[in-house]
Amino acid sequence: MIDISGSASFNSSDLPLDPGVYLFRDIDGNLLYIGKAKKLRSRVRSYFNSSRKPIKTQHLVSKIKSIDWIIVNNETEALLLENRLVKENKPKYNIDLKDAKTFAYISLTKEKFPRVLSSRKVSQKLESFGPYPDGFTRQDLQRLVIKIFKLRVCKKFPKRACLNYHINLCTAPCIGKVSEKKYAIQVEKARSFLKGNYEETIKELINQMHQASISKNFESAIELRNLISSIRLLIQNQIVDKERLFDQDVIVFKTIDERLLVVQMSIRKGVLLGKKDFSLDYQLNLEQDFLKAFYNTNKIPHEILLNQPCWKDNDEKRALEEFLSLKRGVKVKLLIPKKPEKQNLVKLAEKNLDPYSENNNLLLDLQTALNLPTLPKIIECFDISNLGEEHVVSGMVRYKNGKPDKENYRKFKIKTFVGQDDFAAVNEVVTRRYKKLKKEGSKMPDLILIDGGLGQIKAAKKALESLNLDTFVIGLAKKQEEIYLPYSNSPLNFNPNKKMMRLLRQIRDSAHIFSISYNKKRRQMKLRSQFKS
Repeated sequence: MIDISGSASFNSSDLPLDPGVYLFRDIDGNLLYIGKAKKLRSRVRSYFNSSRKPIKTQHLVSKIKSIDWIIVNNETEALLLENRLVKENKPKYNIDLKDAKTFAYISLTKEKFPRVLSSRKVSQKLESFGPYPDGFTRQDLQRLVIKIFKLRVCKKFPKRACLNYHINLCTAPCIGKVSEKKYAIQVEKARSFLKGNYEETIKELINQMHQASISKNFESAIELRNLISSIRLLIQNQIVDKERLFDQDVIVFKTIDERLLVVQMSIRKGVLLGKKDFSLDYQLNLEQDFLKAFYNTNKIPHEILLNQPCWKDNDEKRALEEFLSLKRGVKVKLLIPKKPEKQNLVKLAEKNLDPYSENNNLLLDLQTALNLPTLPKIIECFDISNLGEEHVVSGMVRYKNGKPDKENYRKFKIKTFVGQDDFAAVNEVVTRRYKKLKKEGSKMPDLILIDGGLGQIKAAKKALESLNLDTFVIGLAKKQEEIYLPYSNSPLNFNPNKKMMRLLRQIRDSAHIFSISYNKKRRQMKLRSQFKS
């Protein structure tokens, strides 16, 4: 996820180039808009470019404070996932067409002689395959089913055989031209085909084509050859979300420093529902503890695919499977897949871990550039807001692992003096903040960032020294975007487009916005109290 709440401009290079679904959220984390993209970076960037946009889009962009995304394999999977997420979450800025229809299915009726049809809803009266986001592909597939397996399409049996029988597209159960047993075989073959077993159908058609050729029935052989070509083209362009008879979860783990990163993806009957991200302080056996804790409150699927074992031996694996099976009520499998299809699901989930790896590399770059003693996992930033001599306040934001930790944002009202004195204000809030943390025995930040130049940095450093703390402190001045260090009069200059500089600006700007909002709130409170009196 990218937090842009404090950014003056949005830089899209933090987003992946993969296909996927993007989610725009407001300052409270509420979903504003869900969209799909063939290339996430390009699509999201288009919202923030300088070209003229519709009024509604302008309103949307003004409210976006964070961007999340889910990477998938192709644009069609993105389309299916977007459709599902929009229906579940109903974001404010997505079009709400109350009469709009969902993606269609190909269905077989549960009649004595089943017929094939298209349907928009899954029903107990139908056996449905899909959904198919592309209507043309669905129609082509449905036509192939009728051509190859010669199933009826009529809603009611006619008194006489219809045109489809005369052009060899139906075996005419209506007039008794086919027995119930033979028709059931046709239906079973069609069912297998619709489930994706295309190769089985191709082999049978190839045999029929050879027999027709041997019998010198060349017209029939050409027709069969064309059917085979149509099926192969369909496989190549297949964009159906394959139906599964069971549910799966994919869970992948990755350890970076002392953090365990986890991505969990839910797949229900072959449909990708979405993902959940977790970042945990690493400890022994955490992967196994995570599984037990996660499935204590979440639905347990038939099968859980993992990228690495979270058990020491087979006995421990069996015990974990039995634990999950007892909770679910039926057998649960834990798998590290070997088949390509399931391996691809694990690789897809691992792709969604990449942003975290990039974030860690970003912190490493920051550590190297500033010669920090430790990786700056926790960064706290202070900004002083003093519009006039009244209501001098400070806002402090905390970023953890490169992301905003909003629960630990803090507000300070200046108490030790009246008037405008940025240096004294910085000294006061830094002293108050870290005196309290020291007293509580709480973890100190790895880096302190001050919105200001050399004067503000020296004031902060003096406050830290009075508390016998040696936390690294830097300043980021707005005018030239230069980095000031307390022991040097010459600022450091880096390429402003470097990712580490963008992160520092984002943190600094977040603190600035946070402190100004607090200042405004205090002034509004005073005005209300004056009005009441």
